[in-house]
Amino acid sequence: MMRNIAMRDAYGQALAEIGAEMPEIVALDADVAGSSKSSIFGEKFPDRFFNVGIAEANMAGMAAGMALKGKIPFVHCFAAFMMLRAGDPVRSLGCYQNLSVKYCGTYAGLSDSYDGASHHAISDMSFFRALPGMRVVSPADAVETRAAVRAAAGMLGPVYLRISRAEVPTLFSDDYKFEFGKGVVMRDGTDLAIVATGGMTAKALLAADLLKKDGIDARVINIHTVKPIDRELIARCARETGALVTAEEHNIYGGLGGAVAEVLALTVPVPLEMVGVQDVFAESGDYEELLEKYGLSVSQIRDKAKLVIKRKK
Repeated sequence: MMRNIAMRDAYGQALAEIGAEMPEIVALDADVAGSSKSSIFGEKFPDRFFNVGIAEANMAGMAAGMALKGKIPFVHCFAAFMMLRAGDPVRSLGCYQNLSVKYCGTYAGLSDSYDGASHHAISDMSFFRALPGMRVVSPADAVETRAAVRAAAGMLGPVYLRISRAEVPTLFSDDYKFEFGKGVVMRDGTDLAIVATGGMTAKALLAADLLKKDGIDARVINIHTVKPIDRELIARCARETGALVTAEEHNIYGGLGGAVAEVLALTVPVPLEMVGVQDVFAESGDYEELLEKYGLSVSQIRDKAKLVIKRKK
């Protein structure tokens, strides 16, 4: 692992770079451009940047109109409000018409830690995953974020990009190749597979290090695309290891854990444990302390791994 970089910084830089190559890209922001880092695009292309104010639903509606006229809109607000405020036009305009709007939900998971439950986004993946035609992407680091932005810009149809506020370790080199719907084997192993997404991928790798000291050989899989999920890879991991643990900064219902459970139920049923927020609202506080309190630490991934191995015996 290399130095920590905030995904949102990588996102803003990538959008500006790709915007120089694709003049049809426009950016809309709900008055949080400094937070989402869409401001980097806005400074470079002021005539293609629209701050709509605190009006997320209107923003999503405007983006749909722009897409119908051949633009590729990137829409920005906090992830919680992309779901709760913009959800209606995202569903009825963006998805229903299969428009090429890219919805960037920033401050995902618990990363807006001090603003508390009103701003935490722990059910956004379940919402967006259930929308017909929507792709859901949760990058693991800054390199993957940049690659995901480029891939989203070139893809027809709607995409939800889930971007954390937190700094995360750099896991990939600059020549990393991103492919929608294809998970990445970060580390091989035979005793179980830890299937992670977003910032939890780095923690899964650390958990695998702890497990190695206890004689447990853990495979680590990065699932950057939660929808469409890599069914083939998950089923193969289930066949080869016999047990899985999922790790996500999201409610255990409807996100990565739910998606993996669906795959296993239809392909290779094996014991499964889920690391995630246990269906509660999280309080305000220090980010890492919140992750620890609500079950999202390295040690808790390790403990779930040991539990699922016992279940498969």
